Amino acid sequence: MTHAGSSIPRRQLGRYLKQGREEAGLSLEAAGEALEWSRSTMYRIEGGGSAVKARDVAAMCALYGMSPEMTSALIALAAETKAKGWWHAYGDTLPAWFELYVGMESAASGLRHWEPDSLPGLLQTRGYAEHLLRSHPELSEREIGHLAELRMERQKILMRKKPEPPRLEVIVNEGVLRRPFPGMAEQLNHLHNQVVAEVATIRIVPWDTQPNYALNGAGFVVLEFPTIGIRAAEPTTVYSESLTGALYLDKLTEVAAYSVRWKTLEGLSLDADQSANLLAVIVKEM
Repeated sequence: MTHAGSSIPRRQLGRYLKQGREEAGLSLEAAGEALEWSRSTMYRIEGGGSAVKARDVAAMCALYGMSPEMTSALIALAAETKAKGWWHAYGDTLPAWFELYVGMESAASGLRHWEPDSLPGLLQTRGYAEHLLRSHPELSEREIGHLAELRMERQKILMRKKPEPPRLEVIVNEGVLRRPFPGMAEQLNHLHNQVVAEVATIRIVPWDTQPNYALNGAGFVVLEFPTIGIRAAEPTTVYSESLTGALYLDKLTEVAAYSVRWKTLEGLSLDADQSANLLAVIVKEM
């Protein structure tokens, strides 16, 4: 499995280019007009959403008045954005906005995942994944098969030797674990085994928990990254998806708000030992 693919270099390059543009005092629109690119193209490059050609990086650096040394470094970084991760094999069924996440997930050193309505993909059995995907009215059987296989492939990061697997912390609602459907017994056994093997830490929000703001809204993942070589670590990023897209939030104020929400969710949850005991009870009852 390729470790980070192009996702991390693309994010790094985009951040440096955005910093150079802002230091030059240029708006996104002004820079795009000077380079004869659309605003969406500029936004995609700065957000790490696409690979960038060396000549385009050179043109941006020249416009922003960046030093020859920085220009050379960014051109070299641009070459890394063309590398393809293992997930590119699923490109025909993988949404572009999720492709970036898979690469970031593969490079992360820590994942904190709140999922209010289902289990995270990294902990799903194939049966659970297929059942969930099959409920989507727009997916064909071929796409369901490909996306379920992608989830199984993603899970390999939890068992890898090098680099060290990410720390996976998950908070789920008790109702998610008690929702009956074919294959749920297998799913719960798998979840229990992952907890026993310390592959993941799982905390459960009891279903009699009082309403709280932290329980509302979409699920999210907080991704933390290691230092690689002499490069600074990627900033902690919050990922949250909807039916048609996703948000990638890495501003300090945004991450801080989600960190507070995570702490609140921990306070509403059973601790890890209590959650493991409850999970064992639910497994026996299923």
